Amino acid sequence: MTTPAIKGQAGLTGNSAIAYGMKQINPDVCAAYPITPSTGIVEEFSGYVADGAVDTEFITVESEHSAMSACIGASAAGARVMTATSSQGLAYMWEMLYIASGMRLPIVLTDVNRALSAPINIHCDHSDSMGARDAGWIQLYSETVQEAYDNLLQAVRIAEHKDVMLPVMVCLDGFITSHAIENITLINDADVKEFIGEYQAAHPLLDTDNPVTYGAMTLPDTYMEFKHQQSKAIARSKDVVSEIGKEFGKKFGREYGLMEKYKLDDADAAIVILNSAAGTTKVAVDELRKAGKKVGILKPRLFRPLPYREIADALRNVKSVAVLDRVDSMNGFGGPLFNETRSALYELEKRPKVISRIFGLGGRDYKVKDAVQVFDELLKIADTGKVESLTKYIMNKES
Repeated sequence: MTTPAIKGQAGLTGNSAIAYGMKQINPDVCAAYPITPSTGIVEEFSGYVADGAVDTEFITVESEHSAMSACIGASAAGARVMTATSSQGLAYMWEMLYIASGMRLPIVLTDVNRALSAPINIHCDHSDSMGARDAGWIQLYSETVQEAYDNLLQAVRIAEHKDVMLPVMVCLDGFITSHAIENITLINDADVKEFIGEYQAAHPLLDTDNPVTYGAMTLPDTYMEFKHQQSKAIARSKDVVSEIGKEFGKKFGREYGLMEKYKLDDADAAIVILNSAAGTTKVAVDELRKAGKKVGILKPRLFRPLPYREIADALRNVKSVAVLDRVDSMNGFGGPLFNETRSALYELEKRPKVISRIFGLGGRDYKVKDAVQVFDELLKIADTGKVESLTKYIMNKES
Protein backbone atom coordinates (compact mmCIF):
# COMPACT_ATOMS: atom_id res chain seq x y z
CA MET A 1 0.00 0.00 0.00
CA THR A 2 1.38 3.37 -1.01
CA THR A 3 0.77 6.26 1.33
CA PRO A 4 -1.10 9.07 -0.44
CA ALA A 5 -0.25 12.71 -0.09
CA ILE A 6 -2.69 13.74 2.63
CA LYS A 7 -3.82 17.36 2.63
CA GLY A 8 -3.56 17.42 6.41
CA GLN A 9 -5.61 18.03 9.52
CA ALA A 10 -8.23 20.75 9.52
CA GLY A 11 -10.91 21.92 11.91
CA LEU A 12 -14.07 22.11 9.83
CA THR A 13 -17.81 22.06 10.29
CA GLY A 14 -19.74 19.38 8.46
CA ASN A 15 -21.03 21.95 5.96
CA SER A 16 -17.52 23.29 5.31
CA ALA A 17 -16.16 19.77 4.86
CA ILE A 18 -18.87 18.97 2.30
CA ALA A 19 -18.28 22.24 0.45
CA TYR A 20 -14.53 21.57 0.42
CA GLY A 21 -15.10 18.04 -0.83
CA MET A 22 -17.28 19.43 -3.62
CA LYS A 23 -14.47 21.87 -4.49
CA GLN A 24 -12.04 18.96 -4.77
CA ILE A 25 -14.50 16.97 -6.90
CA ASN A 26 -15.07 20.04 -9.11
CA PRO A 27 -18.45 18.98 -10.57
CA ASP A 28 -19.52 20.32 -13.96
CA VAL A 29 -22.81 21.69 -12.62
CA CYS A 30 -24.28 22.58 -9.23
CA ALA A 31 -27.85 23.84 -9.09
CA ALA A 32 -28.99 24.76 -5.60
CA TYR A 33 -31.36 26.83 -3.48
CA PRO A 34 -30.09 27.39 0.07
CA ILE A 35 -32.11 26.22 3.08
CA THR A 36 -31.20 25.88 6.76
CA PRO A 37 -29.14 24.01 7.95
CA SER A 38 -27.49 23.14 4.61
CA THR A 39 -27.12 26.82 3.60
CA GLY A 40 -23.42 26.89 4.50
CA ILE A 41 -22.63 24.24 1.88
CA VAL A 42 -24.16 26.30 -0.91
CA GLU A 43 -22.69 29.58 0.37
CA GLU A 44 -19.15 28.24 0.66
CA PHE A 45 -19.21 26.33 -2.60
CA SER A 46 -20.58 29.35 -4.47
CA GLY A 47 -17.60 31.24 -3.05
CA TYR A 48 -15.25 28.70 -4.62
CA VAL A 49 -17.09 29.23 -7.91
CA ALA A 50 -16.83 33.03 -7.63
CA ASP A 51 -13.12 32.82 -6.82
CA GLY A 52 -12.43 30.61 -9.83
CA ALA A 53 -11.28 27.70 -7.65
CA VAL A 54 -13.57 25.34 -9.60
CA ASP A 55 -14.87 25.15 -13.16
CA THR A 56 -18.42 24.43 -12.00
CA GLU A 57 -21.41 26.07 -13.64
CA PHE A 58 -23.35 27.25 -10.58
CA ILE A 59 -27.04 27.68 -11.35
CA THR A 60 -29.05 29.91 -9.04
CA VAL A 61 -32.71 28.93 -9.08
CA GLU A 62 -35.95 30.05 -7.44
CA SER A 63 -36.73 26.82 -5.56
CA GLU A 64 -35.51 23.36 -4.65
CA HIS A 65 -37.87 21.84 -7.21
CA SER A 66 -36.10 23.91 -9.85
CA ALA A 67 -32.71 22.98 -8.42
CA MET A 68 -33.31 19.27 -8.88
CA SER A 69 -34.93 19.91 -12.28
CA ALA A 70 -31.77 21.70 -13.40
CA CYS A 71 -29.61 18.92 -11.97
CA ILE A 72 -31.61 16.36 -13.94
CA GLY A 73 -31.25 18.31 -17.18
CA ALA A 74 -27.53 18.81 -16.69
CA SER A 75 -26.93 15.17 -15.76
CA ALA A 76 -28.94 13.93 -18.75
CA ALA A 77 -26.83 16.21 -20.96
CA GLY A 78 -23.69 14.45 -19.70
CA ALA A 79 -22.46 16.58 -16.79
CA ARG A 80 -21.21 15.49 -13.37
CA VAL A 81 -23.75 17.10 -11.04
CA MET A 82 -23.99 17.80 -7.30
CA THR A 83 -26.32 19.73 -4.98
CA ALA A 84 -27.37 20.04 -1.32
CA THR A 85 -30.57 20.64 0.62
CA SER A 86 -32.51 19.96 3.83
CA SER A 87 -36.01 19.30 5.13
CA GLN A 88 -38.72 21.13 3.18
CA GLY A 89 -36.19 21.64 0.41
CA LEU A 90 -35.88 17.89 -0.09
CA ALA A 91 -39.66 17.58 0.17
CA TYR A 92 -40.06 20.25 -2.51
CA MET A 93 -37.83 18.11 -4.75
CA TRP A 94 -40.04 15.05 -4.17
CA GLU A 95 -41.42 14.76 -7.70
CA MET A 96 -38.00 15.22 -9.23
CA LEU A 97 -36.24 12.72 -6.93
CA TYR A 98 -38.20 9.92 -8.57
CA ILE A 99 -37.43 11.26 -12.04
CA ALA A 100 -33.69 11.47 -11.29
CA SER A 101 -33.56 7.85 -10.16
CA GLY A 102 -35.93 6.59 -12.83
CA MET A 103 -33.72 8.14 -15.51
CA ARG A 104 -30.67 6.48 -13.87
CA LEU A 105 -28.82 9.78 -13.42
CA PRO A 106 -25.77 9.65 -11.07
CA ILE A 107 -26.46 12.91 -9.21
CA VAL A 108 -24.93 13.32 -5.73
CA LEU A 109 -27.02 15.23 -3.18
CA THR A 110 -26.01 16.08 0.38
CA ASP A 111 -29.03 16.13 2.70
CA VAL A 112 -28.37 17.90 5.99
CA ASN A 113 -31.08 16.19 8.02
CA ARG A 114 -33.75 18.51 9.43
CA ALA A 115 -37.30 17.97 10.66
CA LEU A 116 -40.21 18.42 8.28
CA SER A 117 -42.99 20.86 9.16
CA ALA A 118 -45.54 21.24 10.67
CA PRO A 119 -44.97 22.76 13.14
CA ILE A 120 -41.96 24.60 11.70
CA ASN A 121 -38.69 23.34 13.14
CA ILE A 122 -35.18 23.96 11.82
CA HIS A 123 -33.42 21.29 13.91
CA CYS A 124 -32.39 17.72 13.30
CA ASP A 125 -34.39 14.63 12.72
CA HIS A 126 -34.55 12.17 9.84
CA SER A 127 -38.06 12.81 8.56
CA ASP A 128 -36.70 14.34 5.35
CA SER A 129 -34.39 11.58 4.13
CA MET A 130 -36.55 8.77 5.52
CA GLY A 131 -39.55 10.23 3.74
CA ALA A 132 -37.55 9.84 0.52
CA ARG A 133 -36.28 6.37 1.33
CA ASP A 134 -38.27 4.70 -1.45
CA ALA A 135 -37.48 7.27 -4.15
CA GLY A 136 -34.81 5.06 -5.70
CA TRP A 137 -31.80 6.95 -4.28
CA ILE A 138 -28.91 5.18 -2.58
CA GLN A 139 -28.64 6.55 0.97
CA LEU A 140 -25.45 6.84 3.03
CA TYR A 141 -25.58 8.06 6.65
CA SER A 142 -22.69 9.83 8.41
CA GLU A 143 -21.87 9.83 12.11
CA THR A 144 -19.11 12.45 12.02
CA VAL A 145 -17.74 15.28 9.90
CA GLN A 146 -14.94 12.97 8.75
CA GLU A 147 -17.42 10.31 7.66
CA ALA A 148 -19.58 12.87 5.84
CA TYR A 149 -16.54 14.10 3.88
CA ASP A 150 -15.41 10.57 3.10
CA ASN A 151 -18.92 9.47 2.15
CA LEU A 152 -19.21 12.35 -0.30
CA LEU A 153 -16.06 11.33 -2.16
CA GLN A 154 -17.19 7.72 -2.31
CA ALA A 155 -20.71 8.71 -3.37
CA VAL A 156 -19.41 9.99 -6.70
CA ARG A 157 -17.78 6.65 -7.47
CA ILE A 158 -20.84 4.70 -6.32
CA ALA A 159 -23.30 6.75 -8.36
CA GLU A 160 -21.21 6.60 -11.54
CA HIS A 161 -20.33 2.90 -11.33
CA LYS A 162 -21.36 1.11 -14.51
CA ASP A 163 -23.35 -1.47 -12.54
CA VAL A 164 -25.26 1.23 -10.65
CA MET A 165 -25.88 4.55 -12.45
CA LEU A 166 -28.21 5.88 -9.76
CA PRO A 167 -28.31 9.04 -7.64
CA VAL A 168 -26.80 9.00 -4.15
CA MET A 169 -27.90 10.91 -1.04
CA VAL A 170 -25.25 11.61 1.62
CA CYS A 171 -26.95 12.35 4.96
CA LEU A 172 -25.56 14.14 8.01
CA ASP A 173 -27.34 15.56 11.05
CA GLY A 174 -28.38 19.19 10.94
CA PHE A 175 -26.50 21.48 13.36
CA ILE A 176 -25.16 18.49 15.32
CA THR A 177 -22.78 17.58 12.50
CA SER A 178 -23.32 20.32 9.93
CA HIS A 179 -22.32 23.14 12.29
CA ALA A 180 -20.03 21.35 14.74
CA ILE A 181 -16.29 21.84 14.20
CA GLU A 182 -14.24 18.63 14.19
CA ASN A 183 -10.63 17.92 13.35
CA ILE A 184 -10.65 15.87 10.19
CA THR A 185 -8.06 14.58 7.76
CA LEU A 186 -8.45 16.04 4.29
CA ILE A 187 -7.13 14.21 1.25
CA ASN A 188 -4.83 15.87 -1.23
CA ASP A 189 -6.60 17.40 -4.24
CA ALA A 190 -4.65 15.28 -6.71
CA ASP A 191 -5.52 12.08 -4.86
CA VAL A 192 -9.21 13.00 -4.79
CA LYS A 193 -9.15 13.55 -8.55
CA GLU A 194 -7.37 10.24 -9.08
CA PHE A 195 -9.84 8.41 -6.82
CA ILE A 196 -13.01 9.74 -8.46
CA GLY A 197 -11.61 9.79 -12.01
CA GLU A 198 -12.89 11.61 -15.05
CA TYR A 199 -16.62 11.35 -15.59
CA GLN A 200 -17.71 9.51 -18.71
CA ALA A 201 -21.46 9.87 -19.18
CA ALA A 202 -23.10 6.66 -20.38
CA HIS A 203 -25.80 8.08 -22.65
CA PRO A 204 -25.53 11.89 -22.82
CA LEU A 205 -28.20 13.80 -24.68
CA LEU A 206 -25.55 15.96 -26.30
CA ASP A 207 -23.98 12.96 -28.06
CA THR A 208 -25.83 13.60 -31.30
CA ASP A 209 -24.15 10.65 -33.02
CA ASN A 210 -25.89 8.31 -30.58
CA PRO A 211 -29.31 9.86 -29.97
CA VAL A 212 -31.29 8.86 -26.87
CA THR A 213 -34.55 9.87 -25.24
CA TYR A 214 -35.08 10.73 -21.57
CA GLY A 215 -38.48 10.97 -19.93
CA ALA A 216 -40.44 9.27 -22.70
CA MET A 217 -43.97 8.00 -22.19
CA THR A 218 -44.22 4.29 -21.32
CA LEU A 219 -47.29 2.11 -21.14
CA PRO A 220 -47.98 -1.06 -19.10
CA ASP A 221 -46.12 -3.26 -21.61
CA THR A 222 -42.74 -1.60 -20.83
CA TYR A 223 -42.95 0.45 -17.59
CA MET A 224 -42.43 -2.59 -15.37
CA GLU A 225 -39.27 -3.57 -17.25
CA PHE A 226 -37.77 -0.16 -16.51
CA LYS A 227 -38.59 -0.47 -12.81
CA HIS A 228 -37.22 -4.02 -12.68
CA GLN A 229 -33.91 -2.84 -14.13
CA GLN A 230 -33.81 0.04 -11.65
CA SER A 231 -34.53 -2.33 -8.75
CA LYS A 232 -31.76 -4.70 -9.81
CA ALA A 233 -29.33 -1.78 -10.11
CA ILE A 234 -29.95 -0.52 -6.58
CA ALA A 235 -29.62 -4.08 -5.27
CA ARG A 236 -26.25 -4.37 -7.05
CA SER A 237 -25.10 -1.14 -5.48
CA LYS A 238 -24.69 -2.85 -2.09
CA ASP A 239 -21.61 -4.73 -3.31
CA VAL A 240 -20.34 -1.60 -5.07
CA VAL A 241 -20.57 0.37 -1.80
CA SER A 242 -18.50 -2.35 -0.09
CA GLU A 243 -15.90 -2.50 -2.86
CA ILE A 244 -15.42 1.26 -3.01
CA GLY A 245 -15.28 1.47 0.81
CA LYS A 246 -12.45 -1.06 0.82
CA GLU A 247 -10.62 0.72 -1.98
CA PHE A 248 -10.97 4.00 -0.10
CA GLY A 249 -9.47 2.33 2.97
CA LYS A 250 -6.48 0.98 1.06
CA LYS A 251 -5.74 4.38 -0.44
CA PHE A 252 -6.45 6.65 2.51
CA GLY A 253 -6.40 4.48 5.64
CA ARG A 254 -10.09 4.80 6.56
CA GLU A 255 -12.06 1.77 5.41
CA TYR A 256 -15.85 1.81 5.24
CA GLY A 257 -18.30 -1.06 5.11
CA LEU A 258 -22.05 -1.31 5.00
CA MET A 259 -22.26 -0.78 8.76
CA GLU A 260 -20.15 -0.40 11.87
CA LYS A 261 -20.27 -2.96 14.67
CA TYR A 262 -19.14 -1.53 18.00
CA LYS A 263 -18.41 -4.08 20.75
CA LEU A 264 -21.14 -6.26 19.28
CA ASP A 265 -19.41 -9.64 19.01
CA ASP A 266 -20.25 -10.86 22.52
CA ALA A 267 -23.13 -8.49 23.29
CA ASP A 268 -26.36 -9.64 24.93
CA ALA A 269 -28.10 -6.36 24.12
CA ALA A 270 -27.65 -4.00 21.18
CA ILE A 271 -28.88 -0.64 19.96
CA VAL A 272 -29.27 -0.03 16.22
CA ILE A 273 -28.93 3.67 15.42
CA LEU A 274 -27.94 6.06 12.62
CA ASN A 275 -25.74 9.14 12.29
CA SER A 276 -24.41 11.34 15.11
CA ALA A 277 -26.39 9.70 17.93
CA ALA A 278 -24.25 6.60 17.46
CA GLY A 279 -21.37 8.52 19.02
CA THR A 280 -23.41 9.29 22.13
CA THR A 281 -24.47 5.66 22.34
CA LYS A 282 -20.84 4.49 22.12
CA VAL A 283 -20.07 6.48 25.28
CA ALA A 284 -22.92 4.64 27.03
CA VAL A 285 -21.56 1.31 25.79
CA ASP A 286 -18.12 2.10 27.16
CA GLU A 287 -19.56 3.04 30.56
CA LEU A 288 -21.69 -0.11 30.77
CA ARG A 289 -18.83 -2.32 29.61
CA LYS A 290 -16.75 -1.04 32.53
CA ALA A 291 -19.59 -2.25 34.76
CA GLY A 292 -19.38 -5.70 33.16
CA LYS A 293 -22.52 -5.42 31.04
CA LYS A 294 -22.35 -6.92 27.57
CA VAL A 295 -23.82 -4.28 25.29
CA GLY A 296 -22.99 -3.05 21.80
CA ILE A 297 -24.07 -1.00 18.80
CA LEU A 298 -24.90 -1.64 15.19
CA LYS A 299 -24.62 1.56 13.14
CA PRO A 300 -25.80 1.12 9.55
CA ARG A 301 -23.97 3.34 7.09
CA LEU A 302 -25.95 2.17 4.07
CA PHE A 303 -29.73 2.29 4.45
CA ARG A 304 -30.76 2.14 0.80
CA PRO A 305 -30.43 -0.48 -0.43
CA LEU A 306 -31.02 -2.19 2.91
CA PRO A 307 -28.21 -4.67 3.70
CA TYR A 308 -30.73 -6.99 5.35
CA ARG A 309 -28.63 -10.16 5.28
CA GLU A 310 -25.68 -8.39 6.87
CA ILE A 311 -27.93 -6.83 9.53
CA ALA A 312 -29.36 -10.24 10.40
CA ASP A 313 -25.91 -11.79 10.59
CA ALA A 314 -24.61 -8.99 12.83
CA LEU A 315 -27.50 -9.39 15.31
CA ARG A 316 -28.06 -13.14 15.19
CA ASN A 317 -26.42 -13.84 18.56
CA VAL A 318 -27.85 -10.86 20.45
CA LYS A 319 -30.70 -11.55 22.88
CA SER A 320 -32.43 -8.15 22.72
CA VAL A 321 -32.30 -5.22 20.31
CA ALA A 322 -33.61 -1.65 20.47
CA VAL A 323 -33.86 0.18 17.17
CA LEU A 324 -33.72 3.94 17.72
CA ASP A 325 -35.32 6.04 15.00
CA ARG A 326 -34.97 9.82 14.77
CA VAL A 327 -38.29 9.82 12.89
CA ASP A 328 -41.72 8.26 13.30
CA SER A 329 -43.31 6.51 10.31
CA MET A 330 -46.73 7.58 11.64
CA ASN A 331 -47.90 4.02 11.09
CA GLY A 332 -48.65 3.28 14.75
CA PHE A 333 -45.81 0.77 14.80
CA GLY A 334 -42.48 2.52 15.26
CA GLY A 335 -39.99 4.04 12.86
CA PRO A 336 -38.66 2.88 9.48
CA LEU A 337 -35.32 1.61 10.76
CA PHE A 338 -37.17 -0.48 13.37
CA ASN A 339 -39.59 -1.99 10.89
CA GLU A 340 -36.87 -2.86 8.40
CA THR A 341 -34.45 -4.20 11.00
CA ARG A 342 -37.21 -6.36 12.48
CA SER A 343 -38.05 -7.67 9.01
CA ALA A 344 -34.38 -8.43 8.33
CA LEU A 345 -34.29 -10.64 11.44
CA TYR A 346 -37.44 -12.58 10.53
CA GLU A 347 -35.64 -15.38 8.65
CA LEU A 348 -33.42 -16.23 11.62
CA GLU A 349 -34.49 -19.43 13.37
CA LYS A 350 -33.55 -17.90 16.71
CA ARG A 351 -34.43 -14.22 16.74
CA PRO A 352 -33.65 -11.56 19.34
CA LYS A 353 -36.48 -9.59 20.91
CA VAL A 354 -36.72 -6.24 19.09
CA ILE A 355 -38.22 -3.00 20.40
CA SER A 356 -38.72 0.44 18.83
CA ARG A 357 -37.75 3.72 20.45
CA ILE A 358 -38.37 7.11 18.82
CA PHE A 359 -35.93 9.82 19.91
CA GLY A 360 -34.59 13.26 19.10
CA LEU A 361 -37.43 14.60 16.97
CA GLY A 362 -37.03 18.26 16.04
CA GLY A 363 -33.58 18.35 17.63
CA ARG A 364 -34.60 17.05 21.08
CA ASP A 365 -31.39 16.20 22.89
CA TYR A 366 -30.34 12.58 23.19
CA LYS A 367 -27.97 12.00 26.08
CA VAL A 368 -25.76 9.22 27.35
CA LYS A 369 -28.21 8.58 30.18
CA ASP A 370 -30.99 8.02 27.64
CA ALA A 371 -28.91 5.34 25.94
CA VAL A 372 -28.07 3.79 29.33
CA GLN A 373 -31.78 3.58 30.18
CA VAL A 374 -32.51 1.81 26.89
CA PHE A 375 -29.67 -0.65 27.54
CA ASP A 376 -30.97 -1.30 31.07
CA GLU A 377 -34.37 -2.12 29.58
CA LEU A 378 -32.76 -4.37 26.97
CA LEU A 379 -30.73 -6.29 29.54
CA LYS A 380 -33.93 -6.92 31.50
CA ILE A 381 -35.57 -8.22 28.33
CA ALA A 382 -32.53 -10.41 27.68
CA ASP A 383 -32.89 -11.94 31.17
CA THR A 384 -36.68 -12.40 31.19
CA GLY A 385 -37.49 -12.80 27.51
CA LYS A 386 -40.45 -10.45 28.02
CA VAL A 387 -41.12 -7.12 26.30
CA GLU A 388 -43.26 -4.70 28.29
CA SER A 389 -43.41 -1.92 25.69
CA LEU A 390 -42.81 -2.65 22.01
CA THR A 391 -42.89 0.95 20.79
CA LYS A 392 -42.25 4.10 22.79
CA TYR A 393 -40.97 7.67 22.55
CA ILE A 394 -37.90 8.79 24.54
CA MET A 395 -39.29 12.06 25.92
CA ASN A 396 -36.40 13.49 27.94
CA LYS A 397 -37.06 17.24 28.34
CA GLU A 398 -34.20 18.16 30.64
CA SER A 399 -31.88 20.91 29.41
